[in-house]
Amino acid sequence: MLNRILITGAAGQLGAMLREKLAPHARVLRLSDISDLGQAAANEELVTCDLSDGAAVHDLLADCDAVVHLGGISVEKNFDLIEAANLRGVYNLYEAARAQGFPRIIFASSNHTIGYYEQNQRLKHSDPFRPDSLYGVSKIFGEAVASLYHDKFGQESALVRIGSCTPAPENWRMLSTWLSHDDFVSLIMAVFNAPRLGCTVVWGQSANDAGWWDNSHAAFLGWTPKDNAARHAAQVHAQVPRPDRDDPVARYQGGVFTDEPIHKT
Repeated sequence: MLNRILITGAAGQLGAMLREKLAPHARVLRLSDISDLGQAAANEELVTCDLSDGAAVHDLLADCDAVVHLGGISVEKNFDLIEAANLRGVYNLYEAARAQGFPRIIFASSNHTIGYYEQNQRLKHSDPFRPDSLYGVSKIFGEAVASLYHDKFGQESALVRIGSCTPAPENWRMLSTWLSHDDFVSLIMAVFNAPRLGCTVVWGQSANDAGWWDNSHAAFLGWTPKDNAARHAAQVHAQVPRPDRDDPVARYQGGVFTDEPIHKT
């Protein structure tokens, strides 16, 4: 059991899920967001923190053994918002980690770092980036910062390129990209318990029959996802119309993000 796990972005959907499911794995959960986190449970510390505030982030990481970094903008927005939360925010996080003893970090990266690959391509973690959005670009920046701090200072990180982490697949594309909640939790604990981590990219996907991404390079973590989107395929097929093959959601791995404009406001 870890002493203190920090979850940034803890008021979001994934943060709220992990708030419940990681509670048995730490003596204390430190939960951070700029949004309301409600009332603290007995083993929780609630901290309001703007990731663009370097001094506040420095204090946020004090006495933490491990960090699950979900905080920041999670969809396509204008560059000013993305810059503050996802670029300066991740720089502040890694600077704070360097000052606070190098807690192991899970950085929530994204499939949108490679969103312009077509769905008939199977990818390795080392394939070149093909971002589909400024949001995807910001996650590439975060992966680069993690790599720099590992090579320069020895900071260990797992860069988890999350596909679609929902209770169940919601559409045809998610039959390939789905990451179940339980598989995400087991991945987090595999990362935190690994004797050595380095700076490792992990595709955030369950054991989906239709998956696009090769995780063989990360086998040393000992993580074996248990869930498979194929178990939900019949329900998706019955409830969700199949998109036209030329529709971005059916052509590109990033789906609808490839249709997003560059937001000016």
